[in-house]
Amino acid sequence: KAKSCILLWMNGGPSHLDTFDPKPRTKNGGPFKSIRTRASGIEICEHLPGLAEVTDKMAIIRGMTSKEGNHQRAQYLMHTGYAPNPTITHPSLGAWVNEELGSQTSEIPNFVSISGPSIGAGFLGVQNGPFVVQNPTQPPANVNYPALVNDDRFSKRQEALSLLENHFGSVTGDAKIAGRQAVYAKAVRMMKSPKLKAFDISEEPEAIKNAYGQSNFGQGCLMARRLVESGVKFVEVVLDGWDTHKDNFNRTSKLMGQFDPAMSMLIKDLADRKLLDSTLIIWMGEFGRTPVINGNEGRDHFPSAWNAVLAGGGVKGGIAHGQTDTDGMKVVKDPVSVPNLFATVSTLLGMSPDKSFMTPVGRPISITEKGEPI
Repeated sequence: KAKSCILLWMNGGPSHLDTFDPKPRTKNGGPFKSIRTRASGIEICEHLPGLAEVTDKMAIIRGMTSKEGNHQRAQYLMHTGYAPNPTITHPSLGAWVNEELGSQTSEIPNFVSISGPSIGAGFLGVQNGPFVVQNPTQPPANVNYPALVNDDRFSKRQEALSLLENHFGSVTGDAKIAGRQAVYAKAVRMMKSPKLKAFDISEEPEAIKNAYGQSNFGQGCLMARRLVESGVKFVEVVLDGWDTHKDNFNRTSKLMGQFDPAMSMLIKDLADRKLLDSTLIIWMGEFGRTPVINGNEGRDHFPSAWNAVLAGGGVKGGIAHGQTDTDGMKVVKDPVSVPNLFATVSTLLGMSPDKSFMTPVGRPISITEKGEPI
């Protein structure tokens, strides 16, 4: 069902016990209480009251497990579906979606990263990489001509650039020239497109902006809604700060205060606009955090058991898939590997997990590494 995807990326790795898999009154549970939700039998953290109201539209994956506990390696894994390999640079999920679902003649980018940047396009080429918006409260920079430049002068500059690039390409045979030219062509189309206003959240009523939350993440989620409404295929919105080795509970409660209103409003807003069924929402970070609380009131890196959340896009809502043990130390039911998560997401988006692309060195690579949809 899904025609587009919004990835809510929790950079640093959020704790499952402090968010969607609480273990109150246990040794590792921490001070947070759990609350009931609209999904029968599912409880989540007390600091997620907005999401508790829309849990019937969410599938919580409580059985995520991986082997990468280093930030950079795990971030690469959870964006591309592959562990880092020195012989090849894999495309991110956003780049796969851009290549498979996006139009190369679209007026605005098919892949947008808000408060990013996201992982790039790897061997799929720069034309499938992310368009980065650092501040969602401001429209993209440099979309207007500089002083003393009009349409005619701009066109002549484009012709001069094309002449130089074509000559350089014919002499060197460098395949990256075509990718660069495609990126420039996209930029020019966006500068002249009426769809550019999708990036301008100032058009939104104050009540809507307040409902998403007046944080960069909240306003980024609002921009994401506007972008998919305008046909953008993949949007990533980043919330940084989850690397909570110290003062985990104060920091985590503040972070939930940002993503709870933003994510819950995003789900409601898309549903009200009849876009939730065609928009897949993913919430995740690069790994989880240790159930054991360290001496600094923090939690450390923990890839063995953690959470991801899916909503919209044909996902069965109101369920918790997988289960961790009493202390949250290990997955005891329905473990979900990274390849299986990627196979699930790609299938929901109408992309075949088994489809292979040929790399520049003649090696076929598929979206997932032997993954099976859940």
